[in-house]
Amino acid sequence: MNEQKFFLYARKSTDVEDKQVLSIEAQITELRAFAKLERLEIVEELIEKKSAKIPGRLIFNSMLERIENGEASGILSWHPDRLARNSVDGGRIIYLLDAGNLLSLKFPQFWFESTPQGKFMLNIAFGQSKYYIDSLSENTKRGLRQKVRTGIYPGVAPLGYLNDFRTKNIVVDKKKALIVKKAFVLYAQGNSRLEDISHFLAKHNVFSRKGQPLKKDRISFLLSNPFYVGLFKYGKEIYEGKHQPIISKKIFDSVQEVLKERGRPRKNKQNNPKVFCGLLKCSCGMAITAEKQKGHIYYRCSRKSKTTKCVEPFVREEELDRQLSDLIQKFSLKKNWADKMLLMLEKDKTDSAQNSFVFVQEAKKKIEILKSKLQRLLDAYLEKDFEREIYLEKKNLFMLEKKSWEEKISNLEQKRIGWVEPFAKWIKEAENLPKIARESNLLAKKVAAKEIFGSNLILTARQARAKPQKQWRFLQIATEKIGKKSESLLTVPRMGFEPMISRMRTWRPRPD
Repeated sequence: MNEQKFFLYARKSTDVEDKQVLSIEAQITELRAFAKLERLEIVEELIEKKSAKIPGRLIFNSMLERIENGEASGILSWHPDRLARNSVDGGRIIYLLDAGNLLSLKFPQFWFESTPQGKFMLNIAFGQSKYYIDSLSENTKRGLRQKVRTGIYPGVAPLGYLNDFRTKNIVVDKKKALIVKKAFVLYAQGNSRLEDISHFLAKHNVFSRKGQPLKKDRISFLLSNPFYVGLFKYGKEIYEGKHQPIISKKIFDSVQEVLKERGRPRKNKQNNPKVFCGLLKCSCGMAITAEKQKGHIYYRCSRKSKTTKCVEPFVREEELDRQLSDLIQKFSLKKNWADKMLLMLEKDKTDSAQNSFVFVQEAKKKIEILKSKLQRLLDAYLEKDFEREIYLEKKNLFMLEKKSWEEKISNLEQKRIGWVEPFAKWIKEAENLPKIARESNLLAKKVAAKEIFGSNLILTARQARAKPQKQWRFLQIATEKIGKKSESLLTVPRMGFEPMISRMRTWRPRPD
């Protein structure tokens, strides 16, 4: 009967390199049979599910400490690579053999005896295990670098995309991609917080893996991820991806501006902002503020000027609401006019066409120049003309600029009729103004007034006075001329609705 006591140690890594190794259950079955055959006394069966690439396995370390304390003097395991795949853990086992704490190692698939020759062979087995790991790691990294160079992101697809394990590519998740796009557009408008985007996604059943609404940092990362415009970051470097973009570069840039603006530190205000603050200015040029007195909200000059003493009086919110309603009402569009304009707009949309040859050629030249710059930049970096940080910074800038030009070309067909949707939106907004003026939604009135007057609203002597923006002024003039001129002349421009081609910016080659 063997008097030595053994720990039975079985390990299964979660890493890729161990997929061909026996499972924990198979190892335990084989080791129990081997222990019975060799008549080994097993003190305890120890099971660990962790990679042996680096030191730090809790159960393994505890086992060695217990061997040092004399609880056992031998280890039974399937193969030496189950015990160690790094030089530290392998060295500890060799040291325990030298010190006499560890007397025996038993493996069904590897012969060992505690002699100089046996220790030498064990050391070689540990070295082979480490070499296998190192080679596998290098081969894996090489494969990932090759995927990156071909435009394939070597990671988990972000929200709005899916990993297609059949083709090894990343494809668009049609349902969630639409939600992500709406989230970008919503945040680009500048009226939403990160929390609002989280609530928007949750409303559309987009949660974290734990079923919780996405946190602010996750939303911020999503909104700043260039993956959605067809690029991706790998090792702090931007690459051009083969995946389909779901966000335009223009919207992405707008979102980055909002994120940058929101990231600036702001002073906390003790009073909650009132709805009409930020809409009007005082006649003295200062901003308008508000305060609550005796149950009513009053608007007045902020009086922050050090050179001008403002004496403009207060005005109650109810009075200001009435005045804004009257102003908005003056710029409404008659329903029959709106219907006719929408019909003509649809005709213009069908008939519109532009000659975009010059623009496309110049844009392609810009792209070729940027490609040449990228190649020269890479050559200079490989020649070690400058540091990696400078190379990455310049490369990222060139890649983003190149993406912008490519998007301008791909979106040229949309730009031919890009003016149609905003114009149709304006017609519907103008038609809806009477309803906004009648209702009690102060925020909707503020938005409408901001659209009509911009920053031209002035509060003087308790009266809101304003100069409308160009298109709204033309609508006001046309409304005032009803009965004086034919309606067809008021509603149908002679050149049609479509903007003149000459207004479109073109690029001409510079003379040599």
